[in-house]
Amino acid sequence: MLLDLWNNNRMVFMLIAILIVVLPFLIYYLIEARKKHPKGLISAALSNMGERFGYYIMNAVLLLFLCSKFGISDDAAGWIYAVFYFLIYVLSLPGGILADRLQNYKGIIMLGLIVMATGYLILSVPVFGGNPGSVPTWILVLTCFALLLIASGNGLFKGNLQAIVGQLYDNFEAEAAKKGPEELAIAKSRRDSGFQIFYVFINIGGVIAPFVAPLLRSALLKMDGFIYNADLPRLCHGFIEGTLKGDDMQNLTTLAQGSVLNGGQVGDMATFCTNYLESFNTGVHYSFIASAVAMLISFFIFVATRKSLPNPVKKIKEATTVSKEEVTADAKEIKQRMYALFAVLGVAVFFWFSFHQNGQSLSVFARDFCNTSSIAPEIWQCINPFFVIVLTPIIMMIFASLARKGKEISTPRKIAFGMFLAASAYIFLIVIAANNGFPSGTEFKSLPEAMKESMKAGPWVLIVTYFFLTVSELFISPLGLSFVSKVAPTHLQGVCQGWWLTATAVGNLFIALGVTMLNKFPHQWQCWAVFAAFCLISMCVMLGMVKWLERVTK
Repeated sequence: MLLDLWNNNRMVFMLIAILIVVLPFLIYYLIEARKKHPKGLISAALSNMGERFGYYIMNAVLLLFLCSKFGISDDAAGWIYAVFYFLIYVLSLPGGILADRLQNYKGIIMLGLIVMATGYLILSVPVFGGNPGSVPTWILVLTCFALLLIASGNGLFKGNLQAIVGQLYDNFEAEAAKKGPEELAIAKSRRDSGFQIFYVFINIGGVIAPFVAPLLRSALLKMDGFIYNADLPRLCHGFIEGTLKGDDMQNLTTLAQGSVLNGGQVGDMATFCTNYLESFNTGVHYSFIASAVAMLISFFIFVATRKSLPNPVKKIKEATTVSKEEVTADAKEIKQRMYALFAVLGVAVFFWFSFHQNGQSLSVFARDFCNTSSIAPEIWQCINPFFVIVLTPIIMMIFASLARKGKEISTPRKIAFGMFLAASAYIFLIVIAANNGFPSGTEFKSLPEAMKESMKAGPWVLIVTYFFLTVSELFISPLGLSFVSKVAPTHLQGVCQGWWLTATAVGNLFIALGVTMLNKFPHQWQCWAVFAAFCLISMCVMLGMVKWLERVTK
């Protein structure tokens, strides 16, 4: 009886267990932020947490949802996903410029949340155009329009909220400076950890979000008399379109019969495929309602707490006479800061190209090459934010201990080490792929079902991979935000945060190459070798610039 209860509710029990583990860490971060950091940090972090929760619901399922609803290939879905990811980040640049010019950061942030909520509401409507197995092109266009709204709203929201957090620490350090150099040094040392706490709250939403769509999808399938199977949408679309080849027809018959509850019969295969696709995708549509609600919750949190948050300071022209030499020195310092910023942005491009494979090639890898029959492949994306929450205090304590001993590691060095850890994740996957003899994704899908099952790796492979990627993320992403806030001129804080997100966007634009390489390269290890090489080269470049970057950020 207990075994049946476990088998029928694995995802629910897994979510409860994660929440039990995460709760003490959340309490720790709240206490840490309240005691040692600026007052508005918790308000900003909570506003960001709600928005990220809604975003990660969609992010966890987007690529696989595009494939299952529209019957398009992994590659085509991957490029839609990549362009969407590109727009999410690149639109932060005009969002930052707009806020800098209007000096209305808070109004722009609130507008962004409303625009995103509208996009999620459009996605939540389960429109199929008559036949779920052959969805009209206009519905795909509508879906892409909804994604554009989400990206536009994110561009108005994300960078400007980060700029406000940067201003919190500018004000925090200015107050500390009035108390003396020792207090100023302590305040400056807390900027990195403050951005790490801010980043953790992003991931609290991210650790829960991947469960929402799979749970709703599985519940709807069960109501309609079906059992979840990740391979069936592709096979159902192939049957309806008349494109199934080789062993795929037998695979469809086997999996379809196994997906009917209580030993029922499939009957007419065309009817089964149509009904299964409608049930499979409707649950995902309904999950986007939770995304829209999360945007509205973030909106109300921000509105209620916005008075505790500053606006980034506009540069004020001095009335006093300034010498030509002082103007030249000031301009030279700004140039050096901007050169340093763009140097780090160049490295960040390759990190995000490699890291954001969690929604691309790693999702396809989880679906096709790992034994995830008991837990939906999207669920495994919760491992990354879970590790962020659990590992951040350990890394913060290590950094704080080194600082107390006078051995503080500079932000540029931390970023270089993060690139090495990212490379380690892909080196690990190279070993797994070579040891298991994984062929290309296209060749693997065409194999008989029994052969595929015998070759699949265990879920532990995903856990180890995400461990390395998460630690690398903690060395790069929050510290990158901190680095930008250090080097950004006071009158360009929103723009500089926008440039950081633009670098992320450029890396994201090419993430679809991961799926293409996974499916096309003769041996899967070759795909992972490309990412490992990019990370190692970026690490070497960063190490070559470290001393210069350390001088600029002093």
